[in-house]
Amino acid sequence: MAQNGDAQEQQRAALDARAAAISGNRTGGLRLTEDSITLTLDVAGMDADARELLAADLRRELAAMAGGLPVRVAMIAAKKSRMLIAVGSGKGGVGKSTLATNVALALGALGLKVGMVDADIYGPSQPRLLGREDGRPEAREDKLVPMMSPHGIPLLSMGQLAKPGQAIAWRGPMAGKALEQLVDAHWGDTDVLIVDLPPGTGDIQISMLQKFRPAGALIVSTPQDLALIDADRAITLFRDAGVPIIGIVENMAGYACPHCGEVSDPFGQGGAEAEAARLAVPFLGRIPLDRSIRLASDAGVPPVVQGGDMAAPFADVAGAVHKWIVDHRKGS
Repeated sequence: MAQNGDAQEQQRAALDARAAAISGNRTGGLRLTEDSITLTLDVAGMDADARELLAADLRRELAAMAGGLPVRVAMIAAKKSRMLIAVGSGKGGVGKSTLATNVALALGALGLKVGMVDADIYGPSQPRLLGREDGRPEAREDKLVPMMSPHGIPLLSMGQLAKPGQAIAWRGPMAGKALEQLVDAHWGDTDVLIVDLPPGTGDIQISMLQKFRPAGALIVSTPQDLALIDADRAITLFRDAGVPIIGIVENMAGYACPHCGEVSDPFGQGGAEAEAARLAVPFLGRIPLDRSIRLASDAGVPPVVQGGDMAAPFADVAGAVHKWIVDHRKGS
């Protein structure tokens, strides 16, 4: 039976609202005629069974509301725009992976849906840092499925794919292919990927810049001159590729004696801050050299998860990164 225009529009709006509620706002473009209902369903990140169940629910519920009209569901997979943040250093042993872990966790606590890519193909640390050394990720539709860490951050790492203790001796093309598999995986609704890069400016960095182009780069250095020289090289690589530098973090900055409380500076003081000023990039803060950070990291329960004094410096850095992400999205 034909309806007037106002009544049909009211029914269409009611059907549209119900479809959105059932699907979690995955539907769009609902069209209502006298003969049928047609709508689109975004199934990105859903497996085949979940897609079919949701489509069946929509057909049943909307048909009941519309007096038995047939419901056609067109499934699409809109590609999610996902931001990559690279965490790099020119030199190894500066605490880059520990910083990446804690920043990722702190960003998650600030409301972002964060995933971790351990792109350090030759020396993966993230499975230990995030407490996920057990098991191996599965593959679905020729793509890896990230493993959820105990702290709510999904993770993919070559350390989860290689046998424990196995040496990974790959040339550039193989390493680049491995990076592609880690990044181009089933990340679901993750909207920010933290990419923990290997130290230096080699094949992995170049492959990432060519294939994925991070939105920004976070550089980690200790205060001493040798580390800063290498950090400069990392900054130059990103700048030459047109990747904005979010800022520099000075790690292992000051050691407080647990017995007398006196603070000393085994690696110097203020070098990264001075270098940030010289290069005209933001200085995001200092992380102290503290035994409790090392113990927490080795145990797979990072300082940000534990809270307390040692969590605060990481949270401050993450707050600056969060602000950069918000500003970057506004300007996009």
